[in-house]
Amino acid sequence: MAGIRLSPEDSELSSQQSRGAVSELISDDDRSVAADSWSIKSDYGSTLDDDQRQTDAAEALSAANCRAPSDYSSDKEEADAEEAVQSMLGLQCYWDAAYADELANFHEHGHAGEVWFGADVVEVIVTWTKSLCFSVSQGRLPNHVDDIKFERVEEGDKYLSTWGVLDIGTGNGLLLQELAKQGFSDLTGTDYSEGAIQLARSLAARNGFPNISFLVDDVLETKLERQFQLVMDKGTLDAIGLHPDGPVKRMMYWDSVSRLVASGGILVVTSCNSTKDELMQEVESFNQRRIGVSQDPETPKDQEAGRDPPFRFLSHVRSYPIFMFGGSEGSRVATVAFLRN
Repeated sequence: MAGIRLSPEDSELSSQQSRGAVSELISDDDRSVAADSWSIKSDYGSTLDDDQRQTDAAEALSAANCRAPSDYSSDKEEADAEEAVQSMLGLQCYWDAAYADELANFHEHGHAGEVWFGADVVEVIVTWTKSLCFSVSQGRLPNHVDDIKFERVEEGDKYLSTWGVLDIGTGNGLLLQELAKQGFSDLTGTDYSEGAIQLARSLAARNGFPNISFLVDDVLETKLERQFQLVMDKGTLDAIGLHPDGPVKRMMYWDSVSRLVASGGILVVTSCNSTKDELMQEVESFNQRRIGVSQDPETPKDQEAGRDPPFRFLSHVRSYPIFMFGGSEGSRVATVAFLRN
């Protein structure tokens, strides 16, 4: 969701103009759910309050000119608030409008935009990912994957600089900037929103990271022909799952990502909508589907390697705050790493 930060006079005028146009598209309750559903995000250097998040959601929806969520229902019945939010946050027009606003704010005020999940979570992700990649490069793996052998690499830090890193759904590209600070240098970010890529390029140039490559690309229909040793996903699978056809598109996601991660490479997924166990189950379902296809007698010879599971669980972040709810223990964010076989 866009963090639209205007001057006080402009903000008030914009809000007045947008309320009438948006009121027919989405109710006040829907706007509240839209703001809260991604409330883990924070501004780069500040935190958006509830009123600002609701204003952001309304203005972005108004600018996006999206169809009402109920239009996606075959019986045309009005969807409940949660279903409406899922439809909106899963549509490209929503994010095109959001990043158009953030790009305008960058040019006018120099704002970097949102840090999805918050700066503290991003710091955990990048430091944990570097440590994990370093361990893999040294041949040190968790016990449950100790049957996979890696050749030990001297000067692991220097070696990691050669890893090809891809951030899918990169948004403003700030995650790649943080990875660059950790020593990674072969960095690529993709997003299906052209506005996001323009913003990411502008921020990288301003902040002294001109070597990060940013490309307009939809991960579900990727045109990338290269494979990467490290693929990062921070919230992209979440957004894909909020599309009206989310279950189908999530299946497309795994098919596509499996072709982007190099053999022996690592996929790191951070989600606020799925738990570690749910992500592991989703990967297991994908593995079983791929194995089933590969066992078809008509499977081409060049696909026989697919008879092994594409992904294996590698590790997960254990340092996120844990809370109890309904007798169950959980966290608001899950970061899980999978190894590409």
